[in-house]
Amino acid sequence: MSRRAHIVRAGLIAPLLVASVLVGTTGSAQGASSNGCTDGGFRLVNQTTGATVATVGNDQVGTAIPAAQFGDRFAVRGRYAQFDVRSADFAVLDQAFTGAANPLDITGGRFTPVFASKVPDHRGLVLSSAIVVEINGEDLVLQRTGTGLSMKIQAKDCAQGGIFQMEPARSDGSATRITHLLAQSTTPGLTPFYFDNPNFRARIGQFLGSGCTSVATGPPGQFCVKVTPRVNIANDVSARFIARDSAQVATRVPQSECNTTDPLVPSVRHCGGMSVWDVASGGRMGFVTGEDSTEVANPPTTCVSDCQAQNRVRGRLDNLGHPFPVPAGSRLTPRTAAVPAP
Repeated sequence: MSRRAHIVRAGLIAPLLVASVLVGTTGSAQGASSNGCTDGGFRLVNQTTGATVATVGNDQVGTAIPAAQFGDRFAVRGRYAQFDVRSADFAVLDQAFTGAANPLDITGGRFTPVFASKVPDHRGLVLSSAIVVEINGEDLVLQRTGTGLSMKIQAKDCAQGGIFQMEPARSDGSATRITHLLAQSTTPGLTPFYFDNPNFRARIGQFLGSGCTSVATGPPGQFCVKVTPRVNIANDVSARFIARDSAQVATRVPQSECNTTDPLVPSVRHCGGMSVWDVASGGRMGFVTGEDSTEVANPPTTCVSDCQAQNRVRGRLDNLGHPFPVPAGSRLTPRTAAVPAP
């Protein structure tokens, strides 16, 4: 049975939400190479009781499981990736890479924390249904609804690539504000940070890609993209560790108090340990890691219903990479700042 059939069969989605919730996986959760996902697969664990609620081969997978079986907070544990989910609002907590061996590993073989939290503000709406789960190899889908609200999480248990996305939908059609906070590590140098990638900054305005005939004029197209500033995530321990927030139909809320240590004009107005996003109903916030996060690519299409995976670029776009260690002047500061009212 298909993923869509599993979710529809569960019968949890109010008719007014179906169009915006039943979207195909796009961009951010599809970029992982199969080589990076070898033997990947998630299990879901009630953190209070320690009981495994669902895993590959469990006959409950793909069906609606009572939320009480998950507890207030449950663990999503894979070979390569892990995070926790708060049942009440589908906030994601303590997202990390395990450091498990893989040819495409970006952690240097060490446990690598990335996000402390990704918290959606539902403005009084509550998730109240059972939780629909599907685990298929390295792929995971979680979905829960409430009156006027639905949340969906998709993840891949892979060493790198597009491995995560969070998708809110509201019956009133309004946006959901999601706040990301990076993790703090007790291991020296392992605390992740946002930075203004100097490899992109040095080439702003140029056209790059196999479809370009000129770096000055392009012409712009699917395989010829104009370079814009790029905010990435790195740490000071793993030379290959690189990531970024990946948005579709979502707008980042500028933080005017923040700039690089050596102030740049124009500033990306982004803090060093925090990002804030207003995500359209049916839009999504993804997490892209490894080489996918430094590719000079076109922004994702504007789509909130029945979205299809984007065309594979197959190496036809330029990848500017990132410096290691990241220069002090390119790091964003302060780590957090007050967020403007919605």
